[in-house]
Amino acid sequence: ASLGELTAGIAHEIQNPLNFVNNFSELNKEMIVELKEEISKGNYNEVSFIASNIESNEEKINQHGKRADAIVKSMLQHSRTSSGKMELTDINTLCDEYVKLAFHGFRAKDKSFNAKFETAFGENVSKLNLVRQEIGRVVLNLINNAFYAVNERQKAERLTQNAEGYEPTVVVSTKKEDGKVIISVKDNGNGIAESIKEKIFQPFFTTKPTGEGTGLGLSLSYDIIKAHGGEISLDSKEKEGTEFMIFLPI
Repeated sequence: ASLGELTAGIAHEIQNPLNFVNNFSELNKEMIVELKEEISKGNYNEVSFIASNIESNEEKINQHGKRADAIVKSMLQHSRTSSGKMELTDINTLCDEYVKLAFHGFRAKDKSFNAKFETAFGENVSKLNLVRQEIGRVVLNLINNAFYAVNERQKAERLTQNAEGYEPTVVVSTKKEDGKVIISVKDNGNGIAESIKEKIFQPFFTTKPTGEGTGLGLSLSYDIIKAHGGEISLDSKEKEGTEFMIFLPI
């Protein structure tokens, strides 16, 4: 994306939550005036009702404020020039570490989350010279997205009483092929619609509900892999799942 497109995107993305913050703040100012009037009249049922509305608006202000904060933090990550040093890295060890990190991180956020995760690491996978922290961030992002996808599908299956026949599964594998190391992150979530596949690596594009994703994770991942001379691709079928593949030159 050009600088102009990115700047317009940032402005638009931050403006949305700020509009909510401003609107709910204005509403609360009006409600506080009403609240004072009702207190002076002794209408405490009405006071309680207005107070609960103010509280609800405060929660929304907090939610949208956090959304703006998350966008700014993601943008800082996007623009930060890497000071990381290239080092010879064992890809299998790196992937293994980040699968566990992602799983326990997801469990910490959602105690009800559970998924089967499998690893299939190729024995002949070479060590690669790369910025470990950056590739780790990409792998972590892909695995987090996979866990999110299977969790969302499981929730939907529970609503339709189909959950017993569905086992959320994420498979992380590596192999060496045609002078490249390939890292695959595969899930059996809901999959990605054909109509949005082309947009998936664009800045600010997200399939997650408002407040749950900044739309910068895959864009940042794409930039990191490109900077390492690699490629990232996806294969996805609706109702079957998604596979992201990272190709890194040896």
